[in-house]
Amino acid sequence: MTVVSAHLSALPAPAAGFTARPARRRLGLRRQVPFARLLGVVLLLAAWSAGAYLGLLDPRKLSAPWTVVATAWELVTDGQLLSNIAVSVQRVGTGVVLGVLIGTTLALIAGLSRVGESLVDGVVQLKRSIPTLGLVPLMILWLGIGDGFKAVLIMLAVAVTLYVPTHSALIGIDRRLVELSEIQSVSRFDFIRQVVIPGSLPGFFLGLRLAVNTAWLVLVVVESVNATDGLGKMMQDAQNYGQADVILVALAVYGIFGLLCDSGIRILERKVLSWRQTLAD
Repeated sequence: MTVVSAHLSALPAPAAGFTARPARRRLGLRRQVPFARLLGVVLLLAAWSAGAYLGLLDPRKLSAPWTVVATAWELVTDGQLLSNIAVSVQRVGTGVVLGVLIGTTLALIAGLSRVGESLVDGVVQLKRSIPTLGLVPLMILWLGIGDGFKAVLIMLAVAVTLYVPTHSALIGIDRRLVELSEIQSVSRFDFIRQVVIPGSLPGFFLGLRLAVNTAWLVLVVVESVNATDGLGKMMQDAQNYGQADVILVALAVYGIFGLLCDSGIRILERKVLSWRQTLAD
């Protein structure tokens, strides 16, 4: 008995208040560093500059970064770059706006109705199986070589790209939420407004990011087909004259606009979906 008492007296006295828990291991992502996504771009530019400075790159095929900057300044001062940018942005803007409206409408029709899904989904999936750029000859035959066929092709690419993740998010809403809404006698309008739309927004924003990127990709091709202006036409002319620096200027503009559009959509997504807690938060 005295041995047990001696052992008990040797134990530390319990701390007053709450018992301290061991440190919790963080399994999610670390806190986001501002402008961290630009790190890869900076490293790429550094490697490009080093290769050009050391003479490892053929300037006829890949101009140095400072040469590209000087060429861009010349194109800006003579107005050629700005005028082509304005034309290209107008074409992309028209195609994206029309494509987003059509793609969202089709996704809602197919996601909220069995009849709508039967009528819409098969047609959209068939179009998705046909490369958009493969429609160039047919669009030229129907609409000519003006801006009409360019806007239509961008619109089709955007609509289909946006439709797929938006429709997938709509039909992927948890069945238990539907049953709960039915038990609570929620009206059809309130169900769509409070359950369907918030549940489909992550898929919509993902589709929007992919759609805008697709719009710029399609623009590069359609502006090289019998075009008289635009960044694609400028690249085609530079290819004919072997001007690698002009081609790189156009590619840099495409990349900058694509990055700005994607960043803008990301910011809008965080604002709209501020209620959502994800792994990256």
